[in-house]
Amino acid sequence: MFDLVIKNGQLVIADQVVRADIAVNGEIIAAIGMGLNGKEEYDAEGKLVLPGVIDAHTHMSLHVGGNTSSDDFFTGTRAAAYGGVTTIIDFTLGSPERTIPQDIEIRLEEAVPSVIDYAFHSEVLGWKPGQEDQFLQAVEKGVTSFKFYTSYAATGRRSESGTLYHAFQALAELGALAIIHAEDEHLIESIVETMGPEDKARMSSLAYARPPLCEGSAVDQVAFFAEQTGARVHIVHVSSGLGVERIQYAMEKGIQISGETCPQYLLLARDVYEREEGHLFSASPALRTRVDQEYLWDALNMGILTSVVTDHCPFTSGQKKWKGSFLDLPYGLPGVETLLPLVYSEGVNKNRISLPTLSKILSEQTARTFDLYPRKGVLMVGSDADIVVFDPEKEWRISADALHMNVDFSPYEEMKVKGSVEKTFSRGKLIIDSGSFLGEKGRGSFLKRNL
Repeated sequence: MFDLVIKNGQLVIADQVVRADIAVNGEIIAAIGMGLNGKEEYDAEGKLVLPGVIDAHTHMSLHVGGNTSSDDFFTGTRAAAYGGVTTIIDFTLGSPERTIPQDIEIRLEEAVPSVIDYAFHSEVLGWKPGQEDQFLQAVEKGVTSFKFYTSYAATGRRSESGTLYHAFQALAELGALAIIHAEDEHLIESIVETMGPEDKARMSSLAYARPPLCEGSAVDQVAFFAEQTGARVHIVHVSSGLGVERIQYAMEKGIQISGETCPQYLLLARDVYEREEGHLFSASPALRTRVDQEYLWDALNMGILTSVVTDHCPFTSGQKKWKGSFLDLPYGLPGVETLLPLVYSEGVNKNRISLPTLSKILSEQTARTFDLYPRKGVLMVGSDADIVVFDPEKEWRISADALHMNVDFSPYEEMKVKGSVEKTFSRGKLIIDSGSFLGEKGRGSFLKRNL
């Protein structure tokens, strides 16, 4: 007899949906079949049974520009669990004053309160050629992906071309992954310099200041260095059809490149900047057009983009108070709790993607990209028992007041959603049950990844 059996559900496994029971012993999936019996049993009749979602792009307790994102590792991972997310990959906070391994140790301490499992990308700031040993030391600590920016020079984040080239060389030798915030800041700066005070006083100017051209240009530079060094590269939060086209072009040349997008780029368009509260939608890249959204959905179906993640970077409306210019705002949107329901409702329910594709872009392919597969991302014997029971028929409206993220607004306020998380299991433990939190602060484990 198994410790736990979820019975009669529609399991999403690989390219199929099968009616079956799934059994757990301890923290591991032990069997999949019919007629399984457990000490604890849950009936999932009429429900979908999905692998736990992996949100590989979150920013808990992010300190930037005089602001700190409003979710810490407890509140943020608790909210994630409500949304069926059982693993996050957050970021170390880089500093020219520290080494990459030191950044990891500091972040490990900050993440201790996590409710669910977590891993890190190392943010690369102040790194110089000759410091390649820092990458190896990070890999030995279980961090196998490294974050670079082609913008944000004012905060010290931008990596110049020489840094990118030499870093990619070192990562290629290790087999590690470079992940890139791809916006050409020189183009952005040239556009902003042409703007007068009236332009900067309009929130809608954000879309003009950071156009798709900036994304496409940066993707091309990154792809070129990847081609020359043999490095694996991953473009984060792809927002535009042009970004998709440049990734596809690089893929066709045999370059090891992948990309992700986010719900805000799939569902929101730049017309939201015209609203009275348009400043609350500040994020980079900027929101695009409905045409760009169709490119992104198609790219997910074609495998050009492999994942949907959130770039969860929450700030309260007070932190985002309008100060007279789109340049004077913290950039980032909340979303870790609404990832699965939104992508199901707007994707599967509206026939943009299939159920197996949903599972791949929210779980399996993300696990493969970031060295977590097969421990995470799949319903498979021997994998961690990260399991979501999802009601595909439940209809509800998004309201910030009813969500659990530590923020007082939602970009999707009043959006009607079909599909809701009923139960979330993290390594075999039921942590969300019909809206009740049963998890424990600090139960989440650091996932040491191996190449």
